[in-house]
Parts: sequence; C-alpha cells; structure tokens
Amino acid sequence: MKKITKITIEKTKKGFPSFWESGGGYRNTGEATIIANKDGQPKKAVYVRGFGELANAHHALLVLEKGDHIIKASHHREDFEIEIYRVLDFEVKEETYAVVEQINRFGMGEWDAELPASLEAAVQAAMQKATCYHCRVPHFIE
Repeated sequence: MKKITKITIEKTKKGFPSFWESGGGYRNTGEATIIANKDGQPKKAVYVRGFGELANAHHALLVLEKGDHIIKASHHREDFEIEIYRVLDFEVKEETYAVVEQINRFGMGEWDAELPASLEAAVQAAMQKATCYHCRVPHFIE
C-alpha cells in the first residue's frame, strides 16, 4: 500500500508551488532533497542561491508540478535511507502543501520495490549531494 502524506512547501513570488533542492554532507552523515520531473529529468530552477550561508542549506528553488518526484536521501557512514515521493496534488490553507505518495523506499541495503530506471540519475544525485562535504551548490537542475 502506498503511503500518502503532505509536505509543507513554499510559493514563488508569482504564487507557483515550489520546493528547495537542499542538503549536503558532514563528516559521517548527511542528507539531501532532490526534485525531478515526472520523467525523472532535472528541472529548471527559478532561483539559485549564490550568497549567504550556503553550506548544507537551500540551494535551488524549483516549481513543483503534479507528477514531479521528490527524493530525500540521508546517510550515516554511507548507509543510506532514501525515500521517493510523487506529487499528486497541492493544498493551500494557512500554508501550502504538496500531497505526495511514497513510491519507493531504500533501507537496510535494498529497495522495497524495483527502482524505475528513469529515476536512477536523480537518486544518484541525491546520494552525491548527501555525501558532498558542506555542499554549497545544486546537484540536479537543468
């Protein structure tokens, strides 16, 4: 059974739902969030941060659309846990939410379901970003 949940997201100045590519690594741990389109390809960023506190922070703001994928990776000594979500819809109340379903999960060395080939590059980018020491740049944008 697919797990459906809500993720708090932001809006661009023009009101489009958006989410940050973010994260990076420390000495033995790290985490990253990567956004891919419905086909698993990189998306064009509406804003890339170039100043301020950048290490392991928000790096690129991307507009979200239905069908996009949000990949969250974390690790401890490169023992990864990865969750892949597909955006189903958006909800606007006091805050803006993306309604997502978890479509894949990696933990304890294996996937719960076969990883679609179209998402392999995005998952690799999430793992690289999570291990990128004090990461300051986006890893998966057009």
